[in-house]
Amino acid sequence: MKILLTTTSFQDTPGAHHALLDRSGFDVVRARGPLNEGQMLALLAEHGPFDGLLNGDDRITRAVIDAAGDSLKVIAKYGIGLDSIDVAHATTRRIPVLYTPGVNHTTVAEHAIGLMIALAKDFVGHANAVKNGRWTRKTGHELAGKTLGILGLGRIGQEVVKRARAFDMRCVAYSPHWPEEFARQYDIVRADSADAVLPVADTVSLHMGLSDATRGFINARTLATMKPGATLINTARGGLVVETDIVAACRSGQLAGYATDVLDEEPIATDHPFLSVDSILITPHIGSRTAESVERQAVRAVTNLVDYLTGGKDYIQANRF
Repeated sequence: MKILLTTTSFQDTPGAHHALLDRSGFDVVRARGPLNEGQMLALLAEHGPFDGLLNGDDRITRAVIDAAGDSLKVIAKYGIGLDSIDVAHATTRRIPVLYTPGVNHTTVAEHAIGLMIALAKDFVGHANAVKNGRWTRKTGHELAGKTLGILGLGRIGQEVVKRARAFDMRCVAYSPHWPEEFARQYDIVRADSADAVLPVADTVSLHMGLSDATRGFINARTLATMKPGATLINTARGGLVVETDIVAACRSGQLAGYATDVLDEEPIATDHPFLSVDSILITPHIGSRTAESVERQAVRAVTNLVDYLTGGKDYIQANRF
């Protein structure tokens, strides 16, 4: 069996996942993602055919799936977000798409809370000022007593709520799938819609999946409904926001700050407008990149891949046919 491995955190982080993949005996070709469609096609042409892909946020498009040909038996996503994969076309081709739910919710939630604190206290601005010899101090804000709006109450959203409640934040949320018992336990106010969360929240944290329905949900119209001076946190997907509208809102003061771990196109371009706005904080998609989370996620992804290709049953499939 021949595998294309493209996820960088998998490759860069020590752990049991390396030995697990080595024991499979598969021929593993390694590349450094995230890769765009053209780069994926070039790899397939140069190093293929492959029996399986062990991928991160690479663009596994219709063209890539077709170029992989009949040899491609499985796509094993290292992660849970499937928006970079043409799952519908894979399903048509009867190629299973495997994924790794339930392995990174703790670390992503911690990252989201960290971004909230960083904006509220302007950690980056203050730290940079001191390192440049300036004792410049700005007055920040407490999280305690503020209202946190959560859009999406899946595993990650729920972990964010637990931590926010420990900070004495009031939580209001919208989620298509409402966890009634959890919401009651943590005293979450249920909003009628995602739009209804925005005007009442001091901070909004995005935990929605990216789809045609949610792409660009945060835009000039929805930003205008938010509290003046609110902050926005994104550890979900870059495509949930219209990035040019975020820039305008931060420059006008409608948003006091935007902190994101994700961009619509990664890595960031050198001329990206976010880079010129001090109130925009960007981390390089590291929300799930901790030693603990990487190993859990990678072991699950390898187990998915190996079990499927060797006739085992311990794999988690996202599509059905």
